[in-house]
Amino acid sequence: MIAKLSGRLDEIGDDWAIVDVQGVGYLVHCSTKTLAALGEVGEACTVHTDLQVSENDMRLLGFAESAERDWFRLLTQVQGVGSKVALAILSALSTGEVRDACAGGDAAMVARANGVGPKLAGRIVNELKDKAGALPGGGMAGVAGVAVPMGGASADAVSALENLGFKPAIAAQAVARAQAELGEDAPESDLIRVALKRAAG
Repeated sequence: MIAKLSGRLDEIGDDWAIVDVQGVGYLVHCSTKTLAALGEVGEACTVHTDLQVSENDMRLLGFAESAERDWFRLLTQVQGVGSKVALAILSALSTGEVRDACAGGDAAMVARANGVGPKLAGRIVNELKDKAGALPGGGMAGVAGVAVPMGGASADAVSALENLGFKPAIAAQAVARAQAELGEDAPESDLIRVALKRAAG
């Protein structure tokens, strides 16, 4: 899967950009915040990407930072939230605002995004409430009284523990302890291994 593109910003539209990587132009769909962060046409740029494949479409989504990509993936797990709606939310709100809205159950804030009605906004905050602290939104995310420094590996490790049946708060605490023990640059596999011991202990 294509995870990141580094090249030259070749063209830009309302919700997309073309990144030229050594002569190959990649069309990436982006939030307005990411488009604004890419810079001017002709300049060097880097985008974190997520490839979505459906029966009749392949779409590359681009993000200025990995935190935005993590939130995009989480948002699209909610029923009724496709890539367009997720990008609309990330265009209207920063990752920190999305995290705070979900953690605080503030559906009205999420409903500020184009195409998001009160019912869908309520579903989003209800489903993501317990996961809000386990993803980055700028700075440190507090979960159940534990400050969790969240990067990509940490978020993936928390998600892995949740998939194994651990509650979000327990998973986040275990990963926080594992990261404190192993260091901020610890790979996901090591974080999961140590966190499992801490969660089960």
